[in-house]
Amino acid sequence: MKVLAHVWALGGIDFKHLRRDPMLAWLTLFPLLIALAMRWGVPALSAELDRRYAFDLIPYYPLLLSFLAFTMPMLVGAIIGFLLLDQRDDGTLTALQVTPLTLRRYLCYRSLIPMGLSLVMTVVALALSGLMVAGPIELILYAAVAAPFGPVFALFTASFAANKVQGFAIMKISGVVAWPAIIAWFVPMPWQLCFGVVPHYWMVKVVWLGEAGANAWGHALVAVLFELGLLALLLRRFDRVVKR
Repeated sequence: MKVLAHVWALGGIDFKHLRRDPMLAWLTLFPLLIALAMRWGVPALSAELDRRYAFDLIPYYPLLLSFLAFTMPMLVGAIIGFLLLDQRDDGTLTALQVTPLTLRRYLCYRSLIPMGLSLVMTVVALALSGLMVAGPIELILYAAVAAPFGPVFALFTASFAANKVQGFAIMKISGVVAWPAIIAWFVPMPWQLCFGVVPHYWMVKVVWLGEAGANAWGHALVAVLFELGLLALLLRRFDRVVKR
């Protein structure tokens, strides 16, 4: 019951922050807009490219789908990261250290909530996109592999940004860092594995394999372990930042 009470109280605080900040409220809708744009725009673009240039875009649908898969947790993580920056600036996180909640429990909340939101939003976005050929099991697998990146990005933003301006800069830089995982699509194996140092690579590789009908469970395990390792490191980093 105490856990539910804490979640209810913290959820209320988060909702107030979202309501006060139109930018964050708009970001919550942005993922669904991307998915709907893909659903209606990609088939039209594919038909036009085929008509004009005899270029078949359909084989590249898994690449577009993987881009959508890692975009969802990044956006969720950005929203939670900005909330953490606000709460760090207004002293909320400092005050938590002298309450029964404790900072450790708060960080657990901060990890599980974006993970759950990322899971749900990724499932919805991928289903809405209309680009999948695999079944519901693969859909859940894609979302489950992508979900841990939500709290990873949230804590990364809150740990290394001093304010929202720097948070936006980190968000942009992270978008650039994510591109090598997409470039890996065009690199043959085994050279493609060189991109494994980028966390996104294992996530998108699961989508590529799943859409090709291949076994993606091994790559999914590597992806989740990689993300959980990053999450553990960032939790330590954020704990030190708050206690300074």
